[in-house]
Amino acid sequence: MSPKPLITAEDIDTKLAEMGRRITEDYAGKDVLLVGVLRGAFMVMADLARHIDLPCEFDFMAVSSYGASTQTSGVVRILKDLDEEIAGRHVVIVEDIIDSGLTLNYLIKSLKVRKPASLEVAALLLKEGVQRVPLDVKYWAFAIGPEFVVGYGLDYAGRYRNLPYVGVMEP
Repeated sequence: MSPKPLITAEDIDTKLAEMGRRITEDYAGKDVLLVGVLRGAFMVMADLARHIDLPCEFDFMAVSSYGASTQTSGVVRILKDLDEEIAGRHVVIVEDIIDSGLTLNYLIKSLKVRKPASLEVAALLLKEGVQRVPLDVKYWAFAIGPEFVVGYGLDYAGRYRNLPYVGVMEP
């Protein structure tokens, strides 16, 4: 059974192009380090980076707060830390989806103590009405409701990440 499409591949590309242009303008004359949050953000980061017309470097972090559940546990574990030093660098955290905000809030606090020159967030999806902590997300593509979504890097039990669109799981 395939998930019901919610956001098309074309709409995703259009929004990521807009986001890439904004990042290019905001960081003109600067190098940017994109930090992808694995595993979900790998597709977002790859396609977003293609729309940023600046020197970019890439690094990745892996964090876990879900396990096999569809809702965050609130307990964040860093499974893979950055390989690069970020002190004095312009860092953009790239996320696939922000729902409760607990994981991202933890990640932001963890990275701020490393003294980057700037630290912003770029997310494909913001789930409205479920945030448990206030977050300032400068770059985001789509606001969605509370439904559980898959595709374009997002998974359910490891499946559906390869879909070119974002879809809703049917009950």
